[in-house]
Amino acid sequence: MSNLSSLKLVAAKPRKGENPREARRLKLVDKIDTQLLLARAQHEGTPLQLTRIKTAIDLETGLKQKIELPRKIKPWWWNGENGKTNIALKYGSKVIEISPGLNAIETEGVGGVITTLEVLKSAVLGGELDAQIEGLNKKTSAGLKRPTLSLKGKN
Repeated sequence: MSNLSSLKLVAAKPRKGENPREARRLKLVDKIDTQLLLARAQHEGTPLQLTRIKTAIDLETGLKQKIELPRKIKPWWWNGENGKTNIALKYGSKVIEISPGLNAIETEGVGGVITTLEVLKSAVLGGELDAQIEGLNKKTSAGLKRPTLSLKGKN
C-alpha cells in the first residue's frame, strides 16, 4: 500500500470529444503547413515528394498490404495579371473570404507566399478566422440535407 500512497490520485472524467472550433483550426493549420512545405521547396528549387499510405488487396494472395503512393498537392498561389503573386486561403475546396468580398492576398513572389502563410497560420491559431471558417461550414452543412421521399399508399 505504500506504493499507492506515493501517487497523486484525482477524480477525473475523460474528455468526450474535441472542441469543434479547435478541430477546424487544427485542420486548417495542417493544410497551411503542407502549403508551407510546398512553398519552401519551390523557393529552394528542390522537389517536394510527399506520400500517402493506401491499403490494397494483393490479387494473388488475397492479403491486405500497405502501399506508399505519391501525394499530389496543388498550390494555393498563382501569378496575377499585374505580375504579383496572389494567394488564397482554402478550407477543403472552399476559398475563405478573409474580408468581405476579398478572397486573395497579394504578395511578392514565393518568398512573400512563405511569409504570408506563416502570418495566416498564427492568425488561425489565434482564432482570428473562426467566424469565416464557421460560415463555410454552415453553408456546406445546409447544402447536405437530403430530401425525403414519401411514397403514397405506404404507411
